[in-house]
Amino acid sequence: MTAPLRTVAATLCVALAALASPAARAADDCAIALGRGWPPATENHGAAVERLLDGGLTPALRLTRLPAFATESGVLLIPGEGEGDWTLRVAEADDRVSRWSGGRLELRVDQTPDAEEVPMPAPLARRLVDAWQRTFTALVPADRPAAFHEGPSSFAVGDLRVSGLEPECGPGQLVMAQVELLVEASEDGDERRARRWAELAASIDELEQTLAGLAGGDAGEANGND
Repeated sequence: MTAPLRTVAATLCVALAALASPAARAADDCAIALGRGWPPATENHGAAVERLLDGGLTPALRLTRLPAFATESGVLLIPGEGEGDWTLRVAEADDRVSRWSGGRLELRVDQTPDAEEVPMPAPLARRLVDAWQRTFTALVPADRPAAFHEGPSSFAVGDLRVSGLEPECGPGQLVMAQVELLVEASEDGDERRARRWAELAASIDELEQTLAGLAGGDAGEANGND
């Protein structure tokens, strides 16, 4: 290839890269191994774990972890009555729920999980539910089913469920940082927990700004192509 042709080719590559939407570029740079619903051969196990961990409550948001060998665990947000505080519940099975015995898979739900429950301000909880719903709706296409992974996690927000590997980049990384803040809040006293809520609110702000930036970039591209 001659020098002029190489220059033209390079220019075309730069132009094509510039045409890519921010969301598309983010998807290229940050692969999210999540899909809609339960992964294959996982739903019975996952549903049994969730029934055990939720303590008969109905969460509006939950993360359920199904490790390959360790005990299963979850982080749940349960709405309060009216405008009252929500309940943050962090629970872990006392013994592993899923176990093979005599060539058969057993789901051991006749046990009492270890659980911590603390109150969470209702406005902050609602913001978190909304932010997670918008995040997973944006990151996980509706036509992408969850794929099988060893030791998956499952996120459920309202009627939306996505499952797979916990994200380690992009908006999903902010979600996982929020999970850690929730776990820490469940272990803290009142004063330190108040600081966790402030940190969580700041993290939600960052997540909302990130989502707005992606959406704004896509909208700008669409208007520019009219």
